Amino acid sequence: MSDTLTLAAETRDRVGKGASRALRRDGRVPAVIYGQNKEPTSVHLEEKALVKALMTGHFFNSVVMVGGERTLPKDVAFHPVTDRPTHVDFLRIGEHSTVTVAVPVVFADEDQCRGIKQGGVLNITRHEVELVVDAADIPSELTISLKGREIGDSIHISDVTLPKGATPAIEDRDFAIATIVPPTVPTAQDEAADAEVAETQAAESAEAAAETDEDDANA
Repeated sequence: MSDTLTLAAETRDRVGKGASRALRRDGRVPAVIYGQNKEPTSVHLEEKALVKALMTGHFFNSVVMVGGERTLPKDVAFHPVTDRPTHVDFLRIGEHSTVTVAVPVVFADEDQCRGIKQGGVLNITRHEVELVVDAADIPSELTISLKGREIGDSIHISDVTLPKGATPAIEDRDFAIATIVPPTVPTAQDEAADAEVAETQAAESAEAAAETDEDDANA
């Protein structure tokens, strides 16, 4: 189960672009808490603490206590150049609210997967699976065993043992999460292209070396 995270927050007295820019200059990140038929609350967080929470790898499937309110992170906006967080949206939830979260998928027992031992490649089509769960029982990850899998096998959501009480958010189809595909065999065209690239690189290296020798001779 995901750990509960805690972020200290202060209420924002002013909103708007100017006020938000001033907060960011002071190392703070504007945020809003909404939901449960209550008025949205505008707050700001310490950027360093937020980044540390984001780096846990399970920020979006963790309950986060923000200024004493139980929430679920719904969105984080980042600066397009610096990648610094610029705004966060939090959804208010109850202790046992039913929530939809994206849970990371982790694969285990690769050393016991016959398909991979035979040269097959694990092709992951879903790195996360959306689950509907109780807010008090959000899993930190979904572990899928590859034991005994063969080349050509597909792993669907119906093959996965979900945590107790959890159901897939997608209910209308048995979607695939990963497949074990045959190894890629280089074709004659691939080998010819690789040889051409190698030849070109060798020629360029020789030309560069010749120019360097000429420059040294003229120095």
